[in-house]
Amino acid sequence: MKRIAIFASGSGTNAEKISEYFSERADVEVSLIFTNNPMAGVIKRACSLQIPVVFFDKKTFYQTGKIPQILANERIDLVVLAGFMMLVPPALVNAFPDKIINIHPALLPKYGGKGMYGQFVHEAVVNAGERESGITIHYVNEHYDEGNIIFQATCEVEPTDTADDVAAKVHALEYEHYARVIDELLAKQ
Repeated sequence: MKRIAIFASGSGTNAEKISEYFSERADVEVSLIFTNNPMAGVIKRACSLQIPVVFFDKKTFYQTGKIPQILANERIDLVVLAGFMMLVPPALVNAFPDKIINIHPALLPKYGGKGMYGQFVHEAVVNAGERESGITIHYVNEHYDEGNIIFQATCEVEPTDTADDVAAKVHALEYEHYARVIDELLAKQ
């Protein structure tokens, strides 16, 4: 069985969609959800899905080997970032080479990097007058949004679209593609 760990800092809608996608599968499971935010909505979603939650703080994440050890002990095959707001430390990247992926709410390399997440990305896209946006699923390295691209999907940005309109279109792409791409990656392992 392939085992997934999801890292999330926010509401957890992508974590929920991924978990639901694999919920009836005998060959893949979401084994753990990690969060650094004790107030994150993902906690409630994980509880309703009966997925164990691992809480950690900044010091544990950056200054200890505890997180990679838990992942190794749980035989995690793929680490999935889903609205996770911390830069992954080199020790974790090195422990799981090409086994950590992220989804970014824009077409990288545009609108990536530190501070470019969520609504900030959609506002930047609208303010720049872009005609399209989308999602990028990529491998994680030691830098924000710079890992090799696995998959991209686009959506049109109308001249009248607000950042909220773009966000809705991008969320639809996330829900449509993220779990499927994860499934394809696991099938190649």
